[in-house]
Amino acid sequence: MLLPKKVKHRKMQKGRNRFRQFDTRGTELNFGAFGLRAQEEAWLTSQQLESARKAIAYTLRQEGKVWMRVFPDKPITKKPPEVTMGGGKGNVEYYAAPVKPGRIIFEIDGVSENKAREALRLAGSKLPIKTVFIKE
Repeated sequence: MLLPKKVKHRKMQKGRNRFRQFDTRGTELNFGAFGLRAQEEAWLTSQQLESARKAIAYTLRQEGKVWMRVFPDKPITKKPPEVTMGGGKGNVEYYAAPVKPGRIIFEIDGVSENKAREALRLAGSKLPIKTVFIKE
């Protein structure tokens, strides 16, 4: 699973989105010729990202190169079940990557368009958001 090696603060505040925003960074292809762009907002967990990455790797079979443009560095905490109110914030359960619409999640280069389209389709099916295939 993906998680940061070292963090300055172990727990993080949740944060709020007052209105639907589109990402301004990471919205263009920089490394590869094909990409997978998010169309919805979500917290992508490290397990979801790893599952999508494995689907791409399995489809490409040692061909081409893959870049993951997001990294799960936001700690998500959770209190155990049946615990009363109070007693502080829960322990870190997993890490997530906050993704807004327009953000590119994966990039692929060095393969044909059909193969890249199939790999990114499978990766998108592993994620809990709508995604779209893009190319240069």
